[in-house]
Amino acid sequence: VKEIDYGWAGDVKKVDITQISSLLKKNIVPVMAPITHDGKGHLLNTNADTIASELAKALSSVFEVKLVFCFEKEGVLRSINDEASVIKVLNYTSYKEYIAQGIIDGGMIPKLDNAFSAIECGVKEVIITKSTAIDDLSKGTHITA
Repeated sequence: VKEIDYGWAGDVKKVDITQISSLLKKNIVPVMAPITHDGKGHLLNTNADTIASELAKALSSVFEVKLVFCFEKEGVLRSINDEASVIKVLNYTSYKEYIAQGIIDGGMIPKLDNAFSAIECGVKEVIITKSTAIDDLSKGTHITA
């Protein structure tokens, strides 16, 4: 939340994709850490989903980008205790309805805010899935405009 000062937590103000896109064009996959800086010598912890989303948005000006958020669940769930309750497709309207109903809450909200922001800024596809499902991206929750 950009309006709140969490101390040594950062937000992304800009992404310089020059080096990153050069590496990708050489088939080198860079690994990013969710660490930013304040320009005054202090390192800041930044939400990893925010880093991924901002990178995806910036890179979408050069590449066709698919953003995959991997975590411990099968996808966005209708019921937190039921792994089989994955919401297969989620658009912004249904997202807001699920928030109002209390189905989506807590830490899933910033993840989904980042996902919808990425879609709005040119990222072709966003998928939220379990880290072990990375080989089968038909699973999980697919975010649409």
